[in-house]
Amino acid sequence: MHVTVFSQYHTSPDCPATSRHYTLLTELVKHHRVTLLTTPAWRSQQLTQEFAWVPPGVELHEADVPYDNKMGPARRALAFAQYAAWAVRAGRRLGRPDVVWGISTPLTAAWAAARVARYWRVPWVFEVQDLWPSFPVAMGAVPTALARRQLFALEKRLYDSAAHIVPLSPDMSAYVADLGLPASKITTLLNGTDLNLAARATPEAVAALRQAHALGGRKVVLYAGTFGRANDMPTVVAAAEAMAAADPAVTWVFLGHGYYEPLVAAAAARWPGRIRLVGGQPRHAVFSWFALADVALVSFLNLPVLDTNSPAKLYDALAVGTPVVVTNQGWTKKLVEEHGCGWYAPAGDAVALATQLQAVLAAPAALAEAGARGRQLALRDFDRQQLAARMQAILQTASGAAPPH
Repeated sequence: MHVTVFSQYHTSPDCPATSRHYTLLTELVKHHRVTLLTTPAWRSQQLTQEFAWVPPGVELHEADVPYDNKMGPARRALAFAQYAAWAVRAGRRLGRPDVVWGISTPLTAAWAAARVARYWRVPWVFEVQDLWPSFPVAMGAVPTALARRQLFALEKRLYDSAAHIVPLSPDMSAYVADLGLPASKITTLLNGTDLNLAARATPEAVAALRQAHALGGRKVVLYAGTFGRANDMPTVVAAAEAMAAADPAVTWVFLGHGYYEPLVAAAAARWPGRIRLVGGQPRHAVFSWFALADVALVSFLNLPVLDTNSPAKLYDALAVGTPVVVTNQGWTKKLVEEHGCGWYAPAGDAVALATQLQAVLAAPAALAEAGARGRQLALRDFDRQQLAARMQAILQTASGAAPPH
């Protein structure tokens, strides 16, 4: 089977990114021909050189389209359009695949996949990483009513034309089903985590990391991920500063980069030793940081569309037995409460967040029990290699489906 993959933002485990598709492509290319149409936007952000840029055997085609998380809406829209236009042309030149795999975000990457699938009269599978255009609309990035109507209409056409739809959370799947798509056409495939990389977080590695950063004997709260507009960083930083003032034994560690990095840096300067800005780490190194922490934070703005998301930091923390505090009101809240592997604090409320974290840190036995339950859940349900096998089965089934009309 020949699979053509449309993914605008490819990353490797050497990048400070989740690299979900690196794992999925690694497994897929063992059994099938895989062609990847992407951009080198993340190449310059490789922090190490331990992994090949793409899994060995994957046929790589790249468009030189720049992208940065700090771009404004207009510049992002241009990058999306440039990649989509290039991807349609390239997909038509590269020969007929058996099935096309389109990965959104952005929605324009899925549009390009659908166009190429239609050109070759083959089925395509639509992977929904985030709900677009609901997310940019909620963030105020689509200013006109006409543009919003057009984008929602495009979204519905893409769902209708896809042979199968693969959302990354149950709440995303419910959203798609509510648009009138049959349940038989939708498979939830969680973001998941890399258990083989999590195994690198040995007690020896964690102890060395703790010593290197002078964290011996300290309680650690970890925020690892993008410091983005959607992540409610002003609330997180306010909670960190409140705890820094209240408890000198607690250190907040911020691992990552993004829009609010200056805000985090300023707080770290005000509270040396109690708030640390470490910066981005390669994918393969983050698990030792998660294992070092007593609790990890998964925070987002109080927007319904964000309640549907599937944050990698949730899975990564649980994979090494570190419990979490989530601020989503959707499926992640239900997950951690049902499985006893985390707690909830409302988004936008720094006092409530600090209070919840202080209570959690004051109960080390409960922390350990929650972490153990989360680890078992991760082993059972979050292994990306198992998710890769399910994705391969979806693509194989779709390749025998009727082509789009």
